[in-house]
Amino acid sequence: MSERCVTSPILPSILLASIIFLICGDGIIYKVSVRTVSIDEKGNSNSTITCMTQVQIERTLVGEPLQSSPENRDDDDSETFDSFVVPSNLSAKKARIDWFRKHLSDFRILQSNNLTQQFHNRLLKFLSHECEIQFFMTWVSPARSFRERELMAAESVFKSHPRGCLTILSRTLDSERGCKILKPLLDQGFKILAIAPDLPSLFKNTPVEVWFDEMKSGKKDPGQIPLAQNLSNLMRLVVLYKYGGVYVDTDFIVLKSFTGLKNSIGAQSIDPVSKNWTMLNNAVLVFDKKHPLLEKFMENFALNFDGSRWGYNGPFLVSRVIAKVTGVRAKPGFNVTVLPPAAFYPVDWIKIGELFKKPENRAAASWARAKLSQLNNEAYGIHLWNKQSKSYIIQKGSIIERLFSDHCIICSYT
Repeated sequence: MSERCVTSPILPSILLASIIFLICGDGIIYKVSVRTVSIDEKGNSNSTITCMTQVQIERTLVGEPLQSSPENRDDDDSETFDSFVVPSNLSAKKARIDWFRKHLSDFRILQSNNLTQQFHNRLLKFLSHECEIQFFMTWVSPARSFRERELMAAESVFKSHPRGCLTILSRTLDSERGCKILKPLLDQGFKILAIAPDLPSLFKNTPVEVWFDEMKSGKKDPGQIPLAQNLSNLMRLVVLYKYGGVYVDTDFIVLKSFTGLKNSIGAQSIDPVSKNWTMLNNAVLVFDKKHPLLEKFMENFALNFDGSRWGYNGPFLVSRVIAKVTGVRAKPGFNVTVLPPAAFYPVDWIKIGELFKKPENRAAASWARAKLSQLNNEAYGIHLWNKQSKSYIIQKGSIIERLFSDHCIICSYT
């Protein structure tokens, strides 16, 4: 027999070992990860599972691969997740519905998968970590768009509530990329979780269940505003209705503790003479679980949804509902506090740019000091109106620079 044909007895053993590792490797890695997490949790009841391990464990538990697959890949891979919108030339309602029905598969936010179906159990487990107060945010844009200023909003929550919990309802941040973004806060022991919401189950047994079923079946007009933005308006109402707590936008900077607030909403503007509110806003909501006003909000959303009018399903919705339930013919039971603009919206969106500028003279510096004092004394936080201010540079010595410096943790804002 030729020497080249002689097979060494070592080679089959190596080959067999390689095959066994390929088959069992994921299971071995998974068991090691679980064991490490268990030790950490026993050693520190306030510790949070490291984000990367958490995502891997959750996906393994529900049968998803650690690597991305076409049906379950991070939605951050595509801009269509948040910006998919009906073409502007389709002005007729029927034309929009026909287009929407043909593109339903592109609106992944409407659909369930193995990971999103764990939403309720994952959230309950997270909220069981002795939360002093539970905050919620929503994020319907790509993870790469969640930058330093959005992280600053999360930091401000923990600066005033170090023992609080913050849940971000987001498919894109519930990913490896999202884990890396939130890791600086996780590393310092703060309780923050990005979790992909399962809208079919979240909206089940609520006044919007039928509306959502018709929308995801392509029977409703999504309107000309990105549907995900209107779904964000709805998600905040439903998550508070089912779990209770505080909702804040990702462009809202918390300045002091919310622990004294209960069933509250903020006025965006008031009449200068009567001092009665003229417009409310839904960027900050504080409500108990199952509060009847949240149910009224949802009913109005389902009954009067208009996806083509900016703010109609958000600030205008909460304004018209509260005007009705607190009016002359109001029924008892809707216990709600409407806070003045100074609480959440101390600076109007038209004037927000002034806070990003460095004072150029003595008069401007005096105004800035007075404004900063007012904010620190009267405001629970400040809405930055990101649609207006996202392009503004934070100048050194500006009011925003001072506020960020005083209320940041990681302090990587720009």
